Amino acid sequence: MSDTHLPRRAKRLPDQLLAEIPHADVVFHAGDWVDTATLDLLESRSHRLVGVYGNNDGPDLRARLPEVARAELGGLRFGVVHETGPAQGREARCAARFPDLDVLVFGHSHIPWDTTAPGGLRLLNPGSPTDRRRQPHCTYLTVTVAGGALTEVTLHRLPQRP
Repeated sequence: MSDTHLPRRAKRLPDQLLAEIPHADVVFHAGDWVDTATLDLLESRSHRLVGVYGNNDGPDLRARLPEVARAELGGLRFGVVHETGPAQGREARCAARFPDLDVLVFGHSHIPWDTTAPGGLRLLNPGSPTDRRRQPHCTYLTVTVAGGALTEVTLHRLPQRP
């Protein structure tokens, strides 16, 4: 997930997303938490949390989170970062910046993204579960890793909030 912006964009994380957290081996958050309560919540409910701070995160979050995080999972090298710059040229820019990764999870735009850069770097943006901006739905991603490969990438669309 990324760009939760709590409590500015929503009062809490969606129930559907919260229900999935304990079932995940790893939870990624690509920044713009805004409040430390969300970090505390995810740390308490996740088996493992890999997160970074975003441009809207203040000193409390920046003291607890890195700008870039890395994790090896199932034979794949994952990275997490908030900002990757404009959509145009993103694949080449990220492949040059992160030549040692297989998968890069990023946020900032609130726009779901799934592409593969020349050379094989997979770029994934889960969108936002709380602030859809110009998108039709709030979203998050789940992925399955098996045999050193992403075997399933699913974009989950959340129901409209009342």
